[in-house]
Amino acid sequence: MGSNIGDRSGYLNRAAARLRRLEDLSVVWFSPVYESDPVGNGDQPPFLNAVGEIDTGLTPPDLLARLKAIEQELGRTPSDRWGPREIDLDILLYDGLVYNQDGVQVPHPRLEERRFALVPFRDIAPDVVHPISGVTIEELARGCRESCRMKLSSHKILE
Repeated sequence: MGSNIGDRSGYLNRAAARLRRLEDLSVVWFSPVYESDPVGNGDQPPFLNAVGEIDTGLTPPDLLARLKAIEQELGRTPSDRWGPREIDLDILLYDGLVYNQDGVQVPHPRLEERRFALVPFRDIAPDVVHPISGVTIEELARGCRESCRMKLSSHKILE
C-alpha cells in the first residue's frame, strides 16, 4: 500500500479497514509504515508505504479487481505512471505463484527493484522466497540498488 496525497495515513488506514471487511479474504497483519521518496517522478510529495499479508482463496485477477475497487472507493484519481496518488494497492507475491494473464502479473514485475516495498515486506516475511529469482525477501531488500531514502514512520496501520 502506498499514499502520497492528502491524508496519507488516513488513506492507508481506510484501505486496511476495507480489506478487513472483504469476504473471501482475511488480513494476517501489516508491516510498520515507512516514509519514502517517490521513485520515477521525484517532483511529488513523499509516500507512506506498508505491506500486508492476507489469506484468500480469490484468484489473482479477482483479488486485484477488489484492490482496484477499494482504490476507487477511496477516491483515487487517474494519474501519470509513477505520479502522485491518494492510494495504491498492489499484489506483490501470491503464495509462490507465477501468474501473467488477464493484465495481472504476479510476482509484481518491479518488486526486486522497489526498496519501498521490499523493506516493509522484509519486516513481516523475510524468509519468503521470490518464485522467479529464488532469493528471499531479506536478500532482495539487502541487495536492492534503488536509492530512494526511507525512514520508519510514526504512522501506524490501526487495528
